[in-house]
Amino acid sequence: MIMPRGEPLLMPVNPVFMWFSLVAGLAINMLPLGRIVWTPDLLMVLLVFWGVHQPLRIGMGAAFVLGLCMDVSQSALLGQHALSYTVLSFGAIAIHRRLLWFSVPSQALQVFPLFALAHAIELLLRMAAGGIFPGLWSLLAPLIEALLWPLASWVLLAPQRRPPDSDQNRPL
Repeated sequence: MIMPRGEPLLMPVNPVFMWFSLVAGLAINMLPLGRIVWTPDLLMVLLVFWGVHQPLRIGMGAAFVLGLCMDVSQSALLGQHALSYTVLSFGAIAIHRRLLWFSVPSQALQVFPLFALAHAIELLLRMAAGGIFPGLWSLLAPLIEALLWPLASWVLLAPQRRPPDSDQNRPL
């Protein structure tokens, strides 16, 4: 793939770092903070990020397994998070080539519908199973997740931006 002008070449991502970030996001989502409906789902942000930047390593299978872990930890309808994370991962992989050509704020605008769709799927499954409507505050969660996109991009790409060695004569 041809890099957009002005973008630095990135080093390959360390798979251990990638999986550690996903496990850390899962652990943060499992914290018993009291379920506030507008709390962002950090695992969603990480799944979309790695689905866009590493689509061959993080796919729908990983999203499904992490979704099942979330279902078990929240005592939710089994498959509720798994389905929404899988659809989210599919959407991220589907748009990954186009998304990387845009600036980070533009990327945040384009991943917002993915987050909104994933939350809508969770809400529809919860309502179909007899749950109650959590209120209009639940519409803030996808917006906050889209606002977290630039921060996630900066933090998760930082290890790849460092030079491999400190050679002053290296052209790249």
